[in-house]
Amino acid sequence: MKKTILLLMSVQFFVYLGFGIIIPILPEVIVQQGYSEIHVGGLITIYALSSFFTAPLWGRLSDNTGRKKLILVGLTGFSLSFFLFSLFLDNLMLLYFSRIVGGLFSGALYTAVTGYVADITSNEDRNKYMGFLGMSIGLGFIFGPAIGGLLGSISLSLPFTTSAVLVLLLMGYASLVLKEPVRKGEAVKRALLPKGSSTLWQFRIRYLFLMSFMVTVLLAGLESTFQLFQIKQISITPLQLGYLFIASGFVDATIQGGFVDATIQGGVVRRIKDGAETKWIIGAQIVTALGLFILPFTSSLIFAGVALSIFTAGNALSRTALVSLTSKESGGKYGTAAGLTYSMDNLGRIIGPLAFTWLLTIQSGSIYYLSAALAIASILLIVLFRASNKTLATTKKASASA
Repeated sequence: MKKTILLLMSVQFFVYLGFGIIIPILPEVIVQQGYSEIHVGGLITIYALSSFFTAPLWGRLSDNTGRKKLILVGLTGFSLSFFLFSLFLDNLMLLYFSRIVGGLFSGALYTAVTGYVADITSNEDRNKYMGFLGMSIGLGFIFGPAIGGLLGSISLSLPFTTSAVLVLLLMGYASLVLKEPVRKGEAVKRALLPKGSSTLWQFRIRYLFLMSFMVTVLLAGLESTFQLFQIKQISITPLQLGYLFIASGFVDATIQGGFVDATIQGGVVRRIKDGAETKWIIGAQIVTALGLFILPFTSSLIFAGVALSIFTAGNALSRTALVSLTSKESGGKYGTAAGLTYSMDNLGRIIGPLAFTWLLTIQSGSIYYLSAALAIASILLIVLFRASNKTLATTKKASASA
């Protein structure tokens, strides 16, 4: 089982590595080819769209055709998307097509892998192993931009060719190692709006879902515009950007102590006492705003790295504290709450890149003043959350005593 879990973690790592690896390459491609900068946001958004809206379909296929088969199909399709991107850097339409293919099959892999883990684990161990998958997702987010920047300094197509070959090798290994598990239940369908979500929106937890959207839209906005802006400011290269993302990745990992679920947190998050989450989230948003506010003043690579790391520290702390608080506030409806958080995060990754790259073409660096203002304004959501007494826990207690 250990070998199987490690393989499934590798699959998740490569899926999210693929999401991040494009970040330092895409702006360089767009600038070199003379395309409008808004296509940076468009190519990131189309990936998130195709992954999000096909997730329910993949969930049904996973149940009908089997986990292993869908994992192998997903890895093959994901590898194809990398090859397409590396071969057609000078063809905008095919770049969009490759991103649609990548998003499509990343959704298949996520669904099949989580379903596989649910099938081979007991109720007692499931959280732990899902946490391991979460950690591999986080590592993919950290190392994706770094690897993309480092390999992209040699050739803009090299990160994608390398990833395509590695994913194909992983597919070959998976075909030999994985066995179709005994089905214990249904795969995670990742419905666009989870069943029972309307109930949760009636309680104060809704402010946490909206906060998740705000935190993610700011992160996605920065990821899509940071390099474009720094090319103008300091003529940053993919290699230099790779170094910056390595540094910010370590900041992120230090804050979270591993990208795992709310039951296995570490790092700075371990210091958050029960009931103090809202104070930490407010403080984290202030730190996020500070990082965004100083970005327009970038005059050197070190300055850019400091600003990025400050933003990353605040954003990582907000994200993880929100996961913990949302879990506690869900009144036992963990699955529905997690599904809604997933939906809000994806909405942020769909809207953020396109909106912020469009604003960059109009406002240049001043978009970061707007971003900082949004980070501060989002604190109002936490204020409203704290002011409301309509919690699921309170409602459950009241109904039980009645």
